Amino acid sequence: MLRTLSIRDFVIVDAIELEFSSGFSVFTGETGAGKSILIDALALALGGRGDASVVREGAAKADITAEFSASTELDAWLAENEFTNEEGGALLRRVIDNAGRSKAFINGIAATATQLRELGEKLVDIHGQHAHQSLLKQDMQRVLLDNQAGLQEEVKAVAGAYKTWRALARQREEFETNAKNVLLERERLEWQVGELEKLSVKPGEWADITNEHSRLSHAASLIEGAQDALTLISDAETAPMLSQLSSLNIRIGKLVDLDAGLQPVLDALEPARIQLQEAVYALNDYLSRVELDPARLREVETRLENIHSASRKFRVAADDLPQELETLSAQLKQLADASDLDALRVQEEKLQAAYMAATQKLSKARSKAAKALGDAVTVAMQELSMTGGKFAIALQPCEPASYGVEQIEFMVAAHAGTTPRPLAKVASGGELARIALAISVITSSATATPTLIFDEVDSGIGGGVAEVVGRLLRRLGQDRQVLCVTHLPQVASQANQHFQVSKQSNNGKTASSIAALDDHARVEEIARMLGGLEITATTRTHARELLAS
Repeated sequence: MLRTLSIRDFVIVDAIELEFSSGFSVFTGETGAGKSILIDALALALGGRGDASVVREGAAKADITAEFSASTELDAWLAENEFTNEEGGALLRRVIDNAGRSKAFINGIAATATQLRELGEKLVDIHGQHAHQSLLKQDMQRVLLDNQAGLQEEVKAVAGAYKTWRALARQREEFETNAKNVLLERERLEWQVGELEKLSVKPGEWADITNEHSRLSHAASLIEGAQDALTLISDAETAPMLSQLSSLNIRIGKLVDLDAGLQPVLDALEPARIQLQEAVYALNDYLSRVELDPARLREVETRLENIHSASRKFRVAADDLPQELETLSAQLKQLADASDLDALRVQEEKLQAAYMAATQKLSKARSKAAKALGDAVTVAMQELSMTGGKFAIALQPCEPASYGVEQIEFMVAAHAGTTPRPLAKVASGGELARIALAISVITSSATATPTLIFDEVDSGIGGGVAEVVGRLLRRLGQDRQVLCVTHLPQVASQANQHFQVSKQSNNGKTASSIAALDDHARVEEIARMLGGLEITATTRTHARELLAS
């Protein structure tokens, strides 16, 4: 439930702080006073679109904050998205500066407009003043029926199945049209894959064979250098390094017996001697393995040239040739699968069958929901002075589409004894408004949204029907919070809480304000709505009668 709403520098609003209660609340005021601005501000806090034009002239930013009380669904969403606070409930805030930049917050934590919208859909359901006009569009009629019946998942499944089926159908059609081009592409890929498979480059081979080529091509120099090093260390005719270091170790060892201060020198020389001995072993091992092999060198050079040539031909690095083979092989397999026309047709038939199965399930659910909603609206029409009228929902077969195999059409018979015809063709403005209101009330009753807002949905209604509308909204307010912007005194008189919206001019600037009315002020406002600018004793009496009824 909406508990408080704070509006700062929004359109013609300077600063407004409002507290709401449960039940049925109305907002009234003269035309142009800014009644719908309140709804627009709340919609912005719930993630609606906004730009710099919503900022009050001369202000730096518009700031709207809406506080909602806790509920099981709300708390679960906040916990899942890490917006929980210790106090419980949700505080939604939206700030838009005069450059059009927007910031959003949930419980003081930065959020996205998408997150605001997602949360807002669970908190508030807004029925706009032009809802009756949108009912004339078949797409809107279909969406309304599906939402009323809770068929979102079924609709999503049908849309997904349709997309998959039609994608494969387009692929099959494209192949039939461009079979020659597909064949040429397949031949090209087959040649490329064959070339790379014949070369058969292994992962890491380029680095290995490059190193081997370097070793083979410099074998003579490597053998000569290693032999020279071995000679210097251990095989020189005069004083090899290893012998000299061994003799030095012996001499220093004797001197250590005379002076222990030379022990660090001896400790440093011994590891050096050991390392030189290890070097001798390593050089001998290396010389035993290295040999001049001209035949192997020629073989390695040929392999290098072949790999390098393939690298240039396929325009990839030599190291990437194995990956290129995998990529081209996958493309070839995909093309081979796709170019199997018979297999494509079989798969297409399977996907079409899956789509039709999903649509049958959806159609069955829609048919059941259409009857239930039609009966409910028909009953409501009797209350709204359309005695004998009937509302029905027809499911007209259509070509397969993403939304199913039928188009939804609202049908109405405004009077007893007449055949229902499309809503757009037979309903007058007043009748359409009443039907739209009935649908809004019924569909809202079927949802779990805690706060419902009706923005002048009673437009085009008057007289005794308006009083019935007021009673309908008050009845709806017994189960959840209902906020209504209205110009009808019969509707306003039924409210549990009444706010008056007014507009003032000060120093050439216009500002809108909202005040909660007490019993006396409420009589005056209802009287104004009944009699216009001049309030008489008669209109006050009538106002009291409306409030007492």
